[in-house]
This record gives sequence, C-alpha cells and structure tokens, in this order.
Amino acid sequence: MIDEILQKQLSAALSEQLKVKIHINDAKSVHGGDINQTFRIGTNEGYFFLKLNDARRYPDMFAAEYAGLEALHGARALTVPQPLAYGQSNGQSYLLMELMVKGNAVQDFWEHFAQSLAQQHRKTQPHYGYPAPNYIGTVRQYNTPYSSWPVFYAFNRLMPLVRMAYDQRIIDQGMVQQAERLCRQLPQLFPAEAPALLHGDLWSGNFMVGPDGRACVFDPAVYYGHREMDLAMARLFGGFDTRFYYAYQAAWPLSPGWQQRIGVCQLYPLLVHMLLFGGNYYNSIREVLQAY
Repeated sequence: MIDEILQKQLSAALSEQLKVKIHINDAKSVHGGDINQTFRIGTNEGYFFLKLNDARRYPDMFAAEYAGLEALHGARALTVPQPLAYGQSNGQSYLLMELMVKGNAVQDFWEHFAQSLAQQHRKTQPHYGYPAPNYIGTVRQYNTPYSSWPVFYAFNRLMPLVRMAYDQRIIDQGMVQQAERLCRQLPQLFPAEAPALLHGDLWSGNFMVGPDGRACVFDPAVYYGHREMDLAMARLFGGFDTRFYYAYQAAWPLSPGWQQRIGVCQLYPLLVHMLLFGGNYYNSIREVLQAY
C-alpha cells in the first residue's frame, strides 16, 4: 500500500510539478494490468494515477516508461497521460502520472486514432533504436542503434528472446535454427523505410477512449522502428475496428507486401508473451518460423 514515506515523496513531487501545495487524501487500489500495483491518488487538487513495482527487480523500468511517455507527448499526435514523477521509496519504484478518465467515443474515433498514429510514425531519426534499453512488460528491450531495420530486428528483438526461451528450455535447438534462418531472410522481406517513432506495445489493453472521445494510449515500449510493428501488434489480439486499418492505409499506405510481413512482425510480441505467460504461444511462434 501507500506508506507515509511514499506519500511525502508523492506530495513533494506533485507540489513541485503543479506549483501548489499538494496534500494526499487517499489512495484507492484500481485495476491496472498484471504487472504493477496501481492506485488512484486523491489530493486537494484532484486525482492522479500511481504505479508501483519492486525496485530491486526493475530499478529503471519506470524511468524508461516516463521517458517513453514524454517522447510520445513530444510527437503531438496521440493523446498520452502526462507523466509527473518517478522514483524509489522503501524498496518500491513508482511512476506518478495524470489520471485519464474514460469518455464516450466520437463518431470518427477509429479514423482519428489511425491518422494520429500515422502522424506519430512520421517522427523519425537517423537510426533504429532508442537512447537506452527499456521494457515491454517486464521483458528487457534492447535498443542498440542500427541503420538497418533487418539488423536491428534480428539482434535487438528476435534473437535475444529466442536465446532466452532456449535457456529456459521453452524451445529447442531446432527452433533456434529456424529463427536464425528467418533473420537471414529479413533484408529481402522488408523494403527500406525511415525509422518511425513507435508505441511499441500497441494492443487493445493499452488504449482507452479518453475524456475528449479520442484514443488515449499508455504503457508504451517506445523505440524508433519499422511502423509495421505497431500495426501488426494491433492485429495480434484483436480489439481494433477494421476502420482503423483502412484509415491508416489511407493516411500513409504501407509498402507492398505488408500482408506477408504481418506474421514476422508479430513474432516479437509472441516471444514476449511466451516468456511472460508460458507456452500457450509456442504453436503460433512455430507456425511463423516454419513459413521460412
């Protein structure tokens, strides 16, 4: 729960951010996913959202998430909750942010969502990657910069998780070899494209209808990568209306052959979910790899 020391830290952080003395009145536990403890913090200046986790296991996770939310804010495209403070207290790490209140979707919700994502994807930089490692869920995400997307995807995304799965005896040497064979084919599969600012974990559990009736995204795993990664992730678990995909294609058409690359792009989140939640994703991973 929220102890007195943490309350003081949060009050001080909010007071500094908002330039007014903040008193915390209550902390109510709310549902916020499977990874973190989450709370609605009540103060004399309204409500805020708090995440807690084990500082020893994930000492830099919330610093990375704070930076990712700031990067998405800077793109001025999709709505994201404003991050306010992060730190550690009594063995716990915390992230404090704006509390987003659910609203009612406007008529063009999906079209606007897709157009905003395309606008975000137009934010670019010279290399694929990100200034520091971060996380997708609780899985470490490596962001060493590369000028080639196939090289980045192989060395920073697929093979680290394949090796981790092998070390944990989830997959065998044959599947490792299949993954290596796929990685050798990546340069022929992906046409050259500028790095795009990605949400990185864009599934239906990581967006909501915000108070203005537009999409609000959260829990990012931000990096500069191939924009088909966000689109493939959105398709993986459902929850996105078909209008979303048509509107994105109208706003910024994907390169020819994108349909054939969906499975390859989904391989990374499938590996993440297999490591986090068990072997139920094994068959989906094997099916993708066997195609190559």
